[in-house]
Amino acid sequence: MPPKKRNSGTTQSKGLKPSTESAPPDKKESPELSLKKHRDKDAEFVTLCKSLHVTDLVCDRAWTLWKNVQESMDEVTDSQKRLWGACLFVIETDMDVACFTLTQVLKAVSLNVKQFMALVRKLDVNMDTISTKVNSALTRLEKKYDVTLALYQRFEKEREIMRSCWTMFLLAKGRVLQMEDDLVISFQLLLCTLELFIKRCPPDLLQPLYKSAISKVQSPPTRASRRNQSKAKSRPPEPEVDVQLLETLCKENECNAEEVKNVYQTSFSAFLDSLDLSRSQDFPQVNDFDQQYEEHYLKSRDIDGRLFFDGDETVLVPKVEISQVERTPKKNLPDEDTALIPPQTPIRAAMTSIQQLRGDLISTGDQPSTNLATYFKNCTVDPTQDVVKRLETLGQTFSQRFGQAVGPRCVILGKQRFTLGVRLYYKVMEAMLESSHDLYSSKLLNDSTFHTSLLACALEVVMATYGGSSFKAGGYSHGGGGGDTAETDVCFPWILDVFSLAAFDFYKVIESFIKADPTLSKDIVKHLETCENLIMERIAWRTGSPLFELLKQEHEGGAAEQVETPASFSQPLQHNHTAADLYLSPMRPGLRVLPHESTATASSQASSQAPAQPASQTPRHRKSNSLSLFYKKLYRLAYTRLKMLCSYLLSSHPELEPIIWTLFQHTLQHEYELMRDRHLDQLMMSAMYAICKVKSVDLRFKTIVTAYKNMPNTNQETFKHVLITEGHYDSIIVFYNQVFMQRLKTNILQYASTRPPTLSPIPQIPRSPYKFPNSPLRVPGSNNVYISPLKSPRMSPGIMTPRTRSVLYIPCSSLSGRFQKINQMVNSSSCKRALDLGPSPKPLKRLRFDGDGQDEADGRSVTNGSTRSRMQEQKMKEEEAKKE
Repeated sequence: MPPKKRNSGTTQSKGLKPSTESAPPDKKESPELSLKKHRDKDAEFVTLCKSLHVTDLVCDRAWTLWKNVQESMDEVTDSQKRLWGACLFVIETDMDVACFTLTQVLKAVSLNVKQFMALVRKLDVNMDTISTKVNSALTRLEKKYDVTLALYQRFEKEREIMRSCWTMFLLAKGRVLQMEDDLVISFQLLLCTLELFIKRCPPDLLQPLYKSAISKVQSPPTRASRRNQSKAKSRPPEPEVDVQLLETLCKENECNAEEVKNVYQTSFSAFLDSLDLSRSQDFPQVNDFDQQYEEHYLKSRDIDGRLFFDGDETVLVPKVEISQVERTPKKNLPDEDTALIPPQTPIRAAMTSIQQLRGDLISTGDQPSTNLATYFKNCTVDPTQDVVKRLETLGQTFSQRFGQAVGPRCVILGKQRFTLGVRLYYKVMEAMLESSHDLYSSKLLNDSTFHTSLLACALEVVMATYGGSSFKAGGYSHGGGGGDTAETDVCFPWILDVFSLAAFDFYKVIESFIKADPTLSKDIVKHLETCENLIMERIAWRTGSPLFELLKQEHEGGAAEQVETPASFSQPLQHNHTAADLYLSPMRPGLRVLPHESTATASSQASSQAPAQPASQTPRHRKSNSLSLFYKKLYRLAYTRLKMLCSYLLSSHPELEPIIWTLFQHTLQHEYELMRDRHLDQLMMSAMYAICKVKSVDLRFKTIVTAYKNMPNTNQETFKHVLITEGHYDSIIVFYNQVFMQRLKTNILQYASTRPPTLSPIPQIPRSPYKFPNSPLRVPGSNNVYISPLKSPRMSPGIMTPRTRSVLYIPCSSLSGRFQKINQMVNSSSCKRALDLGPSPKPLKRLRFDGDGQDEADGRSVTNGSTRSRMQEQKMKEEEAKKE
């Protein structure tokens, strides 16, 4: 439907004083809109522009964008006014002008934050509608909104606090933190704010818990005392913090008291001094800082956090979403003594994770244990002094960079997190040495790269625990595009930049780290696995990475020394290598796989640093274990993502998947330079398009990109911002035409000939290369019985779920009879049968079954009947053995 013509009779009401919300952030940058210049536009659109104080240029560009969107959309389901607001927001952000705030446009079009952001993203009907800059701004705003919402829900839940308390917290968060989406430090600031208000609140308004927690009820200062304070200006009193009250708040909210005290002393006290509130004993009034927050909000041009307190519809989420967050699991049985489980909100999840990490490190000190110190002393060269000096240097670097990213007064918080990282570093290092018994541990402990990588991994675990499992734009770190160059987040791969550590070197330690620390939570293991994937798909391929030098050496070594032969794709991925295998490779001689009839052992081969070569043989280039493992995992990751994309787009052409994979694998092995400063998925999409082209299958790049956006862990920069030549970036289509096609044209055309290249074998894809310590394990010889290891004793009943509280205890003696009863219960239709396994046992609530009947151990399909038959045969053999 064509847009309506401008109504010449429309006039704007005069004489009304504009409200604070409608005032532009900066009138100098927002001159009056000229109505004469916009007669070709819809009158209601111009009215909206005028109400938001946009410039003529913003108005013109937003109208052009609206026309393009109108042409691209098959059907306009939303109201025009709301789409106009979205177009205006896109243009204002893209041009980086200060015409209106996000809250102002939300009110103008009557949408809340989530609805508006969904509408803006809906405009991205093709690759060119929304720029990377706008998408990044949306992501930042959405994350900041989610954090503020979670904080406000917790604040509102705690008790009814005056509006001034919330506004003061918002102002403190805005001034203290450069990255306002840090959930943990923001929550600690909220506790500091609550401490200030509670101790100055009239006692009759307090709950008994906090009334008794106040160390000393302070009466308001008299006139005489104020005069005395004015005379004693030469000796200003230190900001008073009620330690007992603050500890009570921390205990009630499962927050570490020492960390909150440090936030109070280093950041919150300075904030109070800036408002001249540290000396005053009066109750803070909202007028004291409301205007200052107003200035901060208008300057940031995003969400007005005060609206949470007012219950404004633009910031509140639907009640369905709130109920999902706060839903509490119910008891299964009325007579069960299971404690009620608190709602798993974002704040509680973060506090629980931090508490768990600190609990795991209680017995670990800031110095090497006696056992670890013995390992150091037994080395050919004692690395103790180097370790201490390295930690001191990296500790200073980490704390300074943390302060730059989070806030200048947060350096001490960086030191605290570094201390936790050092404890975890020592703990995991000792576990690695005890489990490996490696002959090369002396060389490993004197390897600086290993130590830096291990420390970086420990710190990444700490940072992920405090900040959640988040990542910096999928690992992108390119320049250009303008914007603030200051660090504003500490997401991975931030730690690599801080330590100037190559991503390829960091990857070597991840698997050994996970295997050495079974106390890592499933979320942290998944986080490290995602870090590994980010390294393989992009970060390790940056210019300057040691990966390229290793690849060059391998290819110069000849075809016999390929990084990974296609014949090994179908073999399971082995995980028996140690850190020494990766960090000392290729300096360390590789271990050959011995034939079954050989009596030699791998350890006897490894006992010699330089095995002698026969005189008739030319010394061969030693194969890099680290590179070989990297490519094995890379191929499996690449095929997994390709298989998912093919399931979206080529379900009617299943024969194309192995052909695309062959081209994709060939590119990674022989044309690895195409990966330099690029992303794995860019080669994947290009290979798919190329094969479909030569096979005459109609598949456009726009269709590929649309499907790609629906895949997990994807970023629009992958297809919008592709390296073409040095310093020049463009879309994935330009990359395909100017780079990919030019390099692989001959190879691609071979797939259209009568003698196409031999297909590459399909890699065997494991569910996950890592075993989660708390995951149920399959009972050998069975396809439907699982057991779970006993949970750590530090888990109190209060934080265990009804399912985790059901523990089955089996004594060490007379197992056969008890296992018979277990089998009877498993095979029966009723799960309520009591088990005589001890005094008053709990009923077994749930058993896990493998729905597809697939046996993980050998890959064969088995039935319940065959499983029971094997178990019965085993039982008969045991009885016969007893008779003999």
